Amino acid sequence: MKKKYKYIIGIDEAGRGPLAGPVAVAGVVSQGLPFGTSSRGVLAGIKDSKKLSAKKREEWEKKIKLNLPSEVAFVGQRIIDKKRIVKAVDIGIKRIIKKMEKKIGINPNNCFILLDGSLMAPMEYGQKTIIKGDEKIPLISAASIIAKVARDRKMIQSHKKFPAYCFDKHKGYGTKLHYKMLKKHGVSKEHRRSFLKNNIS
Repeated sequence: MKKKYKYIIGIDEAGRGPLAGPVAVAGVVSQGLPFGTSSRGVLAGIKDSKKLSAKKREEWEKKIKLNLPSEVAFVGQRIIDKKRIVKAVDIGIKRIIKKMEKKIGINPNNCFILLDGSLMAPMEYGQKTIIKGDEKIPLISAASIIAKVARDRKMIQSHKKFPAYCFDKHKGYGTKLHYKMLKKHGVSKEHRRSFLKNNIS
């Protein structure tokens, strides 16, 4: 990234593997910071969301939202079943970018995007995909936290609609409890049917 950009966005997702609920994609923006963003200041000491307790994630979420522009996009189970998960995540990334275009005026000339794992942004944007970026790049770590906290809250809301499945406990992931509830109650509207074809008799 030789060109100096006004904005850098870190993007990550949460909920790629669960049997139920949406995938959440989040973006966090820094302004005028070097590649990857500085490890000092607002993001000093931040970690990948998977390495933090739920309480620590919520603390970080508040700090991030107070200091840096952020957005979350949910892509629901119907789209996941129809388009498959990789395409669903791509849709979420495009939604995040559109939100940021409206919110702070990013465009391909003033913004560079950092993405975790195998994620990709629209080709008109300068970008870099970083394996284990959520562990290496503070701005991607921040996005992973925003996505994870938002999705967990979404699944707690789903629990209120479908209490028999205990979504508040497992957040849709394939735990023993979740499989037990599936076998007892069948598939709900929250479930990704394409994820269950070979898992539920």
